[in-house]
Amino acid sequence: TTLTLQVIAAAQREGKTCAFIDAEHALDPIYAKKLGVDIDNLLCSQPDTGEQALEICDALTRSGAVDVIIVDSVAALTPKAEIEGEIGDSHMGLAARMMSQAMRKLAGNLKQANTLLIFINQIRMKIGVMFGNPETTTGGNALKFYASVRLDIRRTGAIKEGEEVVGSET
Repeated sequence: TTLTLQVIAAAQREGKTCAFIDAEHALDPIYAKKLGVDIDNLLCSQPDTGEQALEICDALTRSGAVDVIIVDSVAALTPKAEIEGEIGDSHMGLAARMMSQAMRKLAGNLKQANTLLIFINQIRMKIGVMFGNPETTTGGNALKFYASVRLDIRRTGAIKEGEEVVGSET
């Protein structure tokens, strides 16, 4: 999130229009301002469902008026059927299908509008993996397929001032 807020700040300094789709409902405007984001000129949405978030993303892209769109995060893009269902209901593959459909729709529009779209995602552990990498990302394979660039950013340590932790090394 920090990196994408820095991307927004840099784009805004160049007069670009930016949008932040906050699926996690966790954007801290004070922190964003400290990173140089002009909050008053940031289009921000906190959608209720994954479909709503992706429709907003598509509408912004098709408008041609937005240069940078951030979606925070793929893991928080919960399909409507899952939100409306009972806890414990099986919704296998729903999020992956939703992302696949959205990426097919968005890919051409992003190119045509010359819009930068950044999805923030999280790493999960695959259960029962004996060989190979046990890590995976949420949302299925569509994002991996359509991505131009993928960054793996991890915390590697703490930044301290004396005994107080003031940040994270990545």
